[in-house]
Amino acid sequence: MTKPLLIEIGVEELPAIPLLKIIQNIKTSWQDILQKYSLECDFEFYYTPRRLVLMHKAMPATQASKVVELVGPPLNVATKDGQPTPAGLGFAAKCGVSFDELTTREEKGREVFFYSSTVEGKASVGLFEDMLKEWISSMAFGKMMRWGSESDEFIRPIRWLQVRLGNENVPLSLYGVQSSNVTFVHRMVDMDSVSVPTISEYENILKNGAVILKPKEREALILADFDDIEQSKGVTIERDDDLLAEVVAITENPKALLGTFDEGFLRLPPEVIITSMKEHQRYFPVFKDGKLSNHFVVVSNAVTDNYTKVVEGNQRVLKPRLSDALFFYDNDLKRGLSIDGLEKVQFMDRLGSLKDKIDREEKIALYLLNKYSHKFDKTIDILKPLMSEAMRLAKADLTSEMVYEFTELQGLMGYYYATALGKEAEICDAIKEQYMPVGEGAELPSSIFSAIVAMAIKLDTLLGLFSVGKIPTGSKDPFALRRAVNGIVRILVEYDLSFDIDSTILDLSSNYESFDLELLSSFIVERIYKSIDVNPSIIASVLASGERDICEIFKKALALDSIVSRDDFKSISSTFKRVANISGGDGQTIVDTTLFAQDEEKVLYDEFTAVSNRTYSSYKEKLEALFGLKSRLDIYFDNVMVNSDDEMLRSNRQATIGAIYNSFKSIADIKEITI
Repeated sequence: MTKPLLIEIGVEELPAIPLLKIIQNIKTSWQDILQKYSLECDFEFYYTPRRLVLMHKAMPATQASKVVELVGPPLNVATKDGQPTPAGLGFAAKCGVSFDELTTREEKGREVFFYSSTVEGKASVGLFEDMLKEWISSMAFGKMMRWGSESDEFIRPIRWLQVRLGNENVPLSLYGVQSSNVTFVHRMVDMDSVSVPTISEYENILKNGAVILKPKEREALILADFDDIEQSKGVTIERDDDLLAEVVAITENPKALLGTFDEGFLRLPPEVIITSMKEHQRYFPVFKDGKLSNHFVVVSNAVTDNYTKVVEGNQRVLKPRLSDALFFYDNDLKRGLSIDGLEKVQFMDRLGSLKDKIDREEKIALYLLNKYSHKFDKTIDILKPLMSEAMRLAKADLTSEMVYEFTELQGLMGYYYATALGKEAEICDAIKEQYMPVGEGAELPSSIFSAIVAMAIKLDTLLGLFSVGKIPTGSKDPFALRRAVNGIVRILVEYDLSFDIDSTILDLSSNYESFDLELLSSFIVERIYKSIDVNPSIIASVLASGERDICEIFKKALALDSIVSRDDFKSISSTFKRVANISGGDGQTIVDTTLFAQDEEKVLYDEFTAVSNRTYSSYKEKLEALFGLKSRLDIYFDNVMVNSDDEMLRSNRQATIGAIYNSFKSIADIKEITI
């Protein structure tokens, strides 16, 4: 027998971001609890700022009965001379019966004592209180609070509780709140509780009280309002998914409204206006003809027939924020870009100040510039002063008033200030792009000049933190060093920049305390495994060839993967594994053609020589040519005894196979590949 179940936990306004972070865990936790208590059934989870709701169409009235089987000691252990031993009596006591009530059965070829009983399921109403306490305790919001005389904690005080099985109230208590058949609607409709006669009426009662229970319905209402505004005003609203989810979580009766601000504020960089609107006010930016307009969209939670005052109120709130931003911006422009003061800002213990970090970054950037100077149209003499200035100004905006107020705009504000000061385009762009890429799949620097700046900053952080022992362990990476390596790897591959891991680290390490360079090299190699979407043994085979250049590792691994991933590679691989095994990986590779005793030897060697002497446009092309020797090798192995009794023949034949193996090893060690 099943009945509908409604659970509503009423709270003071929930903070949106902590709630959204654990939404999926909240649902999963309740599912696990239902399974634990043998009450599995489908359910829906909904939330508004003031309630967490579980709705079940068919909650079992009782747990399912279950058969409990207990296996005891063997017959010869549980009895002696026809009488129960302490072991037998102990098993009976464990089962809660007399010894005479036990039965026996065969288990793994021997007779053992056995007891089976049917445990009747409990009524679900008697379980709900414990289940709800477990559920609430599982919600890891982070920062919690206590209220009244309660010792238990939750993200916000619980103010009402509704647990209804069928149409009956389930009497239970949670955090000192007794369950009842009432709910609360929108505060602007009614401040008092509202009776809920039946579960079927619950959602309509909320809707009539200006509460849209389902988040998806609230989102649909907001997006429909967006569409109406865009069509009627000829504008485009930026539909930020994270901001939309947050607005859905803080509204019960959403209504999207268009507001305006003074056009004079458009003198600010658009990112400043957008950040101010989003971060502080949860407003959506509005664009017209591809440019930021002097409009914004606010999603109101008010219940009214006239939203004029709501719009006006939000316009009044936004104005002083933008006025402050404009004041900061003008002050920063008057001051200009300067790193004065950064010598007083500590970067890291034993790594000095931010000014010290800038000095180290500049040395790395100039080293990389010299290394990659062939990639530029300008001469190194022109590029060096530009690079030095870019590195010196990259962190200058950290002392600006704007970045102090909006820390997420660091780098970007430096770009605007450098542009206003008439700095070269390369410098301005490099300042803006110095932190790129900021994550997996994120945008990369737009030029090699900017790429060098970004890599220099990441390399100094890597070398510096490894030198003082701040090395990631397990899943802990507080300084995002793994992300730094991922960024460096992506930049190198994008711009095809040579970067030998060991020699580059050695060259750059002189500016830091002595540390285990191999540890950092291994850390970088570990990230390469995560960066290339191929069979890990392919990467291992490339590394086993001695390759340490990141770009070449990528090229070789991808070329090899294009062949290894083919359906016919298994039939190919056996031949070349044999080549690797016979060669032994070392020994003589100089072939004496005068010692060829069979035609198969000469034909194979001639074909291999032709393959070796050919010029290839890619690693893939060369690998395909080498793997193309398979049929000739198969004929060779079928007809030629490599391990001949004649020592000279044996050595010469091993040299032939070794030469073929070494040609492969210039790209990858084929014996490392597993499929």
